[in-house]
Amino acid sequence: MKTRLFTTLLLAGAALVSASTHAAYPDKPLRLIVPWAPGGSTDAIARAIAQRMGETMGQSVVVDNRSGASGRIGTEAAAKAAPDGYTFAIVELPHAIAPAVFNKMPYDLLRDFTPVSMVGTSPLMLFAGAQYKNGDIKGFLKNQRNSKVPLALAHSGNGSISHLSSELFGTATGIKVNAIPYRGSAPALTDVAAGQVDAHFATLASASSLLGANRISALLVTGNTRLAGLPDVPTAREAGMEGMQFNQWWALVAPATTPIEIVERLRSEAVAALAHPSTRERLTTLGIELKGSSRDELRAFMRSEVDRWGAVVRKAGIKPE
Repeated sequence: MKTRLFTTLLLAGAALVSASTHAAYPDKPLRLIVPWAPGGSTDAIARAIAQRMGETMGQSVVVDNRSGASGRIGTEAAAKAAPDGYTFAIVELPHAIAPAVFNKMPYDLLRDFTPVSMVGTSPLMLFAGAQYKNGDIKGFLKNQRNSKVPLALAHSGNGSISHLSSELFGTATGIKVNAIPYRGSAPALTDVAAGQVDAHFATLASASSLLGANRISALLVTGNTRLAGLPDVPTAREAGMEGMQFNQWWALVAPATTPIEIVERLRSEAVAALAHPSTRERLTTLGIELKGSSRDELRAFMRSEVDRWGAVVRKAGIKPE
């Protein structure tokens, strides 16, 4: 009888300690891993969310940029981080493409992470040098077809959406493409502005500063509609290119075995951050449509994206590395 009573009290005490521990969360700074270089759209989104979440959670949320290997270095670090709620990561469309273009992956998007929340979507745009006016995709195509040199299209690493966009662009236009890898959109766009490469597919968020300074031009958009802020830039379909209708997307995930109550806390804080006027003002002007989600909705979405883009990669004839 005494042994049973002692066991009951011990279990109750452990439950109280556990509840107290979770109630105190967070009691130190959090880390949001961004698997790309600073300056791109993913970095901008992460910093906006981190700032607001830090304000409401009472602890700073530090953005940790870990670029390289087409996003695999930072994402692997997130997958292997302690599942205690103090490390989470932002993933995006390239993470759904990667399993189809790399033979060996150091993590599994669907197995090694637990979904937190969707963040938002944005179409990509084709950016070229400032010698073109915004929307002058016809002039760009004419020049490339008259050139004896393959089109130098920068991309953000093998398996990135800008890489796949480059390949699809070549297929849709019949233009020979030389796809050149970079460590992210920021350095790629810098070289577009400098004339080192011909063009690059990226989000408006990545290119806004260079575009605003008239150092680059926007030629087309991959979404189904034109952007309100750039009404002269046609969609790919309007430019006669089928098979190029897609959006970039971003989502938050945590290591797979992170306690659900902590994941739900992260989710509620992230969704609140996305709804806050300061975050919306900061990101919607960059062409990003913010949208939170439930954990189950994000899980189903990521699974469908892995299936969808695997089929696209195979159809495009891109061989896994």
